[in-house]
Amino acid sequence: MIRVDLHTHTNHSHARDSVREMFEAGQAKGLVVHGFSEHSPRPLGYDYPVEYREHLASTFEEYIEEVRGLKAEQAPRGVTVLLGLEADWLEDEEAYIREMLAAHDYDYVIAGIHFLGKWGFDASAADWDALSFEQKCSHYEHYYRTMKKMAETRLFHIVAHPDLVKIFSVNDFRRWLDMPGSMELIREALTAVRDAGMAMEISIAGARKPCREIYPGPRILRLARELGLPITFASDSHATEHVAWNFEELARYAAAEGWTESAYFTREGMKSLPFLD
Repeated sequence: MIRVDLHTHTNHSHARDSVREMFEAGQAKGLVVHGFSEHSPRPLGYDYPVEYREHLASTFEEYIEEVRGLKAEQAPRGVTVLLGLEADWLEDEEAYIREMLAAHDYDYVIAGIHFLGKWGFDASAADWDALSFEQKCSHYEHYYRTMKKMAETRLFHIVAHPDLVKIFSVNDFRRWLDMPGSMELIREALTAVRDAGMAMEISIAGARKPCREIYPGPRILRLARELGLPITFASDSHATEHVAWNFEELARYAAAEGWTESAYFTREGMKSLPFLD
């Protein structure tokens, strides 16, 4: 049984429910480690069609204080609440990211790659429908090259949804995986993740998205196991009903490749819990 969920959003960004409501949903699912990983503030120019930047900026300090309060409240009960962040990796904004991360003492920081250049590639299927296969391949390559750059900064603890770039074009992404050099490019990126002391997220969120496939897919999962990457589990929940959603499937998926423990991070470093009963 997976008892750790490190990827939870709240109504301080574009999720529906509060910190307390998301926590209580996790308790109902048997979580003993619940990590909150609200989206990070973003600089102007990195925009989504439906933007939540101003709301996040105006309530971000409330998010920090609510999670800290819950953390202190739950510690005597033996429930670990963690203050985390899903920080957008923006390859031209490293100075901005460093300053932002220094502002608070996070237990862990997830690197989320949602932008290629200034394009939020996970916002619209129409954007991808307009592309040729060759253009899509170029974006897949860019995604893994920037993942490698991200890991080499050593600013982060976890790489989120490590094939999110397939979200609207999963069949073409699979074609790309079969092309010469593609898996080697992914190997280079995941090796950099491992060498930075990071973990790779396995996320059930992909099963709820248009790709209808867990992040990462089987070939990348197998490669990560070969490389000896530690793993974390993620619901990427934006509503209470998705906290620890379908974690039974995640456990089977990871166990089939030989993992038996899920990692999590505190200020003291990486820890782990077994997830097989």
